[in-house]
Amino acid sequence: MKSEISPAAASAGAATPAELGAPPVFSALLPLSRIRLSSSHRGARLARLLCGQQLDSWGVPRTVPASGAVSAIVAELAANAVTHGRSPGRDFEVRLGLGEERVRVEVIDTRPDRVPRVPGAFPAPAAESTGGRGLLLVAAYADRWGWCVRDPYTKTVWAEVRYRAPGECQEEGQALSAMVMDT
Repeated sequence: MKSEISPAAASAGAATPAELGAPPVFSALLPLSRIRLSSSHRGARLARLLCGQQLDSWGVPRTVPASGAVSAIVAELAANAVTHGRSPGRDFEVRLGLGEERVRVEVIDTRPDRVPRVPGAFPAPAAESTGGRGLLLVAAYADRWGWCVRDPYTKTVWAEVRYRAPGECQEEGQALSAMVMDT
């Protein structure tokens, strides 16, 4: 599946969501980090904090811009899962994967009937409104993102952030490969 970028979004540097469907194939260097959290504001906050900690343990320090971008994306997607994707008594799940060049975030909630709105496809929220801009943030930080409904009970919203350009930081890549081999 390919993410298309509209001319307006491209000029703003934002990625539009990929077509409805499963996320692109992702080759993780390490096993995916999975955490199930309560559908509460505390769970959403904890998701952001735990993802930052996981990235740090994988060798992507919090000082790297990609770590901040992933944390912001997780915060928004987790908040959306709690606000718009909540079913009473059911949790949401956050999955985090580290590839050679990208970090993938997946947030799975229990409302497959409520899919995200495409930024720009609907009127912008009023200037005094306190909500309605979260997916603009996801689109701005993610290299590609989208959502899919895999079964009648859940929806997955995913995003990918590049943390290293191809061929860049060869020494870092060797250090990361060595870390993977040690685990």
